[in-house]
Amino acid sequence: MFNKRNVESISNIDFTIQDLPLQSFEQYEFTNCTFSNISGTDFTDCSFIECNMSNAVITNCKLFDVEFVDCKLIGVNFSDTKDFGFSVRFEKCLLDYTNFDNKKLNKSTFVNCKINGADFTQADLSKSKFVNCDLMASVFSYTNLSGMDFTTSQNFTIDPATNNVKKAKFLSSDLAGLLTKFDIIIK
Repeated sequence: MFNKRNVESISNIDFTIQDLPLQSFEQYEFTNCTFSNISGTDFTDCSFIECNMSNAVITNCKLFDVEFVDCKLIGVNFSDTKDFGFSVRFEKCLLDYTNFDNKKLNKSTFVNCKINGADFTQADLSKSKFVNCDLMASVFSYTNLSGMDFTTSQNFTIDPATNNVKKAKFLSSDLAGLLTKFDIIIK
């Protein structure tokens, strides 16, 4: 994601009891840290590894080329972050009950994540990637899913009548997740 040789590292700090030392971070790697409020903080070319950000407040936070690896992000409202330059990558993260309502996520990547009960209402996920993700009870309503590849993900329910699914890819075995509203039985 970025040039690792110039990265500053911060490890094993509980930022729920200690304030962040800066309001802007560029090329930082946070490892095994806990966060409860990063509002108004800018992160550019940063990595969060094995961090706990569950229910963290991230209002007006800038996330530009930020990756989360093995992080716990339950209940985080990404809709509150700054829109300009928003670009994120999630790998092996727990993203249950997160909110991406009205967020432009095109070209974002979700790999091996559990994303149960997340809200993607009116989000732009065009050309994003869900690779081997569990999307149980996640909400897709008036969401741009054009060009998405759902072939390795599971447990999603998507209504093609209320979402843009142009050129999205699905396995034939997942057709039930696209036809739920019709209350039909597929064998």
